[in-house]
Amino acid sequence: MDKAAIAELPPKKTEVFDRIRYALSMHDVVLYMKGSAAFPQCGFSAAMVQMLNQLGVAYVDVDVLSDPGLSKGIKEYANFPMTPQLYVRGEFVGGCDIVRALYASGELKGLMKEKGLLS
Repeated sequence: MDKAAIAELPPKKTEVFDRIRYALSMHDVVLYMKGSAAFPQCGFSAAMVQMLNQLGVAYVDVDVLSDPGLSKGIKEYANFPMTPQLYVRGEFVGGCDIVRALYASGELKGLMKEKGLLS
């Protein structure tokens, strides 16, 4: 999004997008989810945690339930209507169904290797 478009965003949305961009710039793998990796609050979030844990990739979990602005903002940021959402090196990978398909085909592991996150 260019600076002119950001200037037109309501202040709260700009703040949320800035926080999302900051998290994505600071961590290689970010999972926006309901709950935490230790205590997922929905089955889709639990499935994402399980897949990432089975791959053995390090990731940061962000609970969207603790912040209604973030819950709405992450959906707008990715133009994707639901959580959980997985990001790798700042790029949106997908929600649970997409990630599940990538995991089953081996493409998720390949992506993590390609990005230097798995050996």
